Amino acid sequence: MPAAPYHADVAQGPDCGAAVWLETRDGVRLRMGHWRTGTAGTVLIFPGRTEYIEKYGDAAAEFAKLGYSSIAMDWRGQGLADRLGHEALSGHVLDFGDYQTDVAAMMTALRYLDMPKPYHLVAHSMGGAIGLRALTECLPVASAVFTAPMWGIGVAAALRPLAWTLSWGMRSLGLGDRYTPGTSGNSYVNVSPFEKNLLTRDRAMFDYMATQTATHPELALGGPSLHWVSEALKECRWLDRQPSPSVPALTFLGGDEGIVDPAAIHDRMQRWPGGRLTLVEGGRHEVMMETPEARAAFFAAAGAHFRAAAQDGPEDRGAGAPDT
Repeated sequence: MPAAPYHADVAQGPDCGAAVWLETRDGVRLRMGHWRTGTAGTVLIFPGRTEYIEKYGDAAAEFAKLGYSSIAMDWRGQGLADRLGHEALSGHVLDFGDYQTDVAAMMTALRYLDMPKPYHLVAHSMGGAIGLRALTECLPVASAVFTAPMWGIGVAAALRPLAWTLSWGMRSLGLGDRYTPGTSGNSYVNVSPFEKNLLTRDRAMFDYMATQTATHPELALGGPSLHWVSEALKECRWLDRQPSPSVPALTFLGGDEGIVDPAAIHDRMQRWPGGRLTLVEGGRHEVMMETPEARAAFFAAAGAHFRAAAQDGPEDRGAGAPDT
């Protein structure tokens, strides 16, 4: 696999960080970052919408302290992967199922790079939707950790019919590549004041994200296209109808979540055998980039979850009740 650019200057990850280009079976070029830093296993980081591998350099460093190697993906339409559609900054995707083609390319690369097993999934936001579908299709991981997974989109109940109608109607008129009303091609962290942001209470982590896209604007993404919203709503509805996978799962949800739908997360975890929901008091969307105390608690819990899953059989599962 050919080497790809990796911006170590802003990733702040382990010194061994590198990236490679992947090509999917439908001809889309992706970028995968990897940090071979431990032999206890490999953490498969599934980023959210707008994200890129450098954003998880800090997380890779934390997992390295626990003895794990890590990988992270630039999904199609974002980061340095191929941008699709007319609006390069919208993260356009034809069908949410296409992300599973990206997962397949990732798994081939993992075998080629001989990353240590067992594998453990860590999926954030949109990556949580991609990850849940991948698990239903038998992604070979020992455990899963989710942070603010996009199993529902944060739209007020009264406005959901409008969101469906608008996104589908504009798509049917051939205008699906237009930005969702109220958004633009600007990167959220570069135009939103810290005091009003929905991502984190920690100024240093907010600046970490803002510096990355300010220094390397080619990594940035703007608001979603109407087509993307239509596809995301369809995917969340499909996922809601699926049974929970037989994989031990730990999910983190901030008490001040304002981007994804908390009710969908509560519902899913209540019906996930071997699953547990941890509520982060006062936390916002980016649990892995929250206050130092919240971050320390997250990585400690994730590490314990990985170790237990690697040692325990399928009969050793939690009850799905939330921790507070």
